[in-house]
Amino acid sequence: MNNAEFRKWAHRLADRMADYYENIETYPVKSGVKPGEIMAQLPKAPPASGEDMKQIMSDFENIIMPGITHWQSPDFFAYFPANGSYPSILAEMLTAALGAQCMVWDTSPAAAELEEMMMNWLRTMTGLPPDWQGVIQDTASTSTLAAILSAREKASTYDINDTGFTGMEKLRAYCSTETHSSAEKAVKIAGIGRKNLVKIAVDAEYRMDATLLKQALARDIASGFRPLIVVATLGTTGCTSVDPLNEIAEVCSEYGVWLHVDAAYGGTALLLPEYRWMIEGIEKADSFVFNPHKWMFTNFDCSAYFVKDKEALIRTFEILPEYLKTGNRGLVNDYRDWGIPLGRRFRSLKLWFVIRSFGLTQLQEKIREHIRMAQWFKFQLVAQPGFEVMAPVPLSLVCFRYAPESISGTDELNRINAELLTKLNASGKLFLTHTKLNGEYTLRMSIAGTLTTQLHVENAWELIRETAAGLKLN
Repeated sequence: MNNAEFRKWAHRLADRMADYYENIETYPVKSGVKPGEIMAQLPKAPPASGEDMKQIMSDFENIIMPGITHWQSPDFFAYFPANGSYPSILAEMLTAALGAQCMVWDTSPAAAELEEMMMNWLRTMTGLPPDWQGVIQDTASTSTLAAILSAREKASTYDINDTGFTGMEKLRAYCSTETHSSAEKAVKIAGIGRKNLVKIAVDAEYRMDATLLKQALARDIASGFRPLIVVATLGTTGCTSVDPLNEIAEVCSEYGVWLHVDAAYGGTALLLPEYRWMIEGIEKADSFVFNPHKWMFTNFDCSAYFVKDKEALIRTFEILPEYLKTGNRGLVNDYRDWGIPLGRRFRSLKLWFVIRSFGLTQLQEKIREHIRMAQWFKFQLVAQPGFEVMAPVPLSLVCFRYAPESISGTDELNRINAELLTKLNASGKLFLTHTKLNGEYTLRMSIAGTLTTQLHVENAWELIRETAAGLKLN
C-alpha cells in the first residue's frame, strides 16, 4: 500500500467509523454467533501474496462484524463500560499514526511530559493528595499488581528482587470477599500465593468490615505471618459497594500495612465534589487506581495509577542496561521504571483530547446524568411488584432480580433470573450481566455508556418487564 492508497482508505475508514456510530443502535448489542463460527470462515493459512484492501474490508464486514459485541452501543448495560468518545478515537488514530514507543523521555519527550501533566490534572480533578505522583498503566489489574509488588519490595527492603524468596517470609495480603479477582491473580504472580490472600467478610452493604480486618491482622501476626497489603475498593465489581476507606486506613496505619485503593470504575465519580466522601482518609493510603477507560469516555486502555512514594515504585521496577542509559537520568520521568513493561503506548494523548474536548463541567454533567438514570431505574424496580433491588446504588450500577410472589426458594429464583438474562441478551436489544450476592443470582444494570440516554434506559426497563412477564413459572 502506498501513500495515495493509504489516503484513499483512511478517508473511507473515517466515513465507515462515522457511519458505525450513526447507526450503532441497529446492531444487536451482543453477538449471536456460536463458538467456532468465526474461525470456520477464516483461511487456515495466510495468503502467499498481498490481498486487495477492498476484499479485506469485505471480509471485515461479513466475517468480523457479526462476531462483535458492541460495547459502545447505548443499550450496552453489561459489566462496566469500556467507554470511547469521538475525541478519544481521533487521538487513538494519531497515536497509531505516530507509532511512538514511549518507554523513556528520550524516545518521545512530548509523550513523557504530557503524561506527567495529565496525571497532575487527574490528581486535581479527583481530589487526591497534591504530593502524590501518577503514571498511566494499561489496566487496573496491572496497577494492583504494581502495588502488591511495591509493597513486597518495600517490606523486604528490596531484597526479594535481589535474592528471591527465602521461604520464610510468610507474607499475607487482605481484601474483602467482594474485591475484584485481579487481587487474587496478583498475589499469585507476586509469589505470595492464593492461600495467603485473606478475604474479609463484608457488612450488610457488601463493604469490607474494618473490625474484622483488624482482627485478621492481629490473628495473623500472632500466628507468625507478616501482613503486607490491604486492597480496599471504591465501587466493587459485583455491586459497586464502597469500602469504608477511613476506617480501613486507620487499621492499616496502626499495623504498618500498605493500603492500595482500587477505584477502577468508581474513581471517575470523584470528579464530582459531592462524591469526595469516598476518599476520606486517602492521605493514609499508599496507592490508588482508577480507569478513565471505564467511565471517563477514554478508549481502552488507560488506567491512572497514583502513589504516595514514587521512589518505592521506581526501586521496585527499575533496571538499567547499557542500551537504555541516557544523559537525562534523574532530570525527567522515565516511565518504563514505573511499571512492569518496558514498551509503552502514547496513552496520555487521548486523555488530553478527552479532557480538553469535554471540559470538566461537561464530564461532571454526564457522570451526574448516569447516576440520576440509575436512581430512576432503581425507583422503577421498587415501585414494580415482583422485582427486588439487591444492593445499595451509590453510583450508576443497579443490582436487581425478578422475584414474583408465586416463586419461593433460592434455587428456583436463581433459575428464573438466569433464564430472564438469557432471553434479554438473546433479543439483541440490550446486554446485561449477572453476579451472585449471598448466593442469590442477581442481574446487573450498568448505566454508564457515552451515548446512553434516558430513553435507552426506559426502553430497557420496558423490555425487562415484558420479558419477565412472559416467563413460564412453575
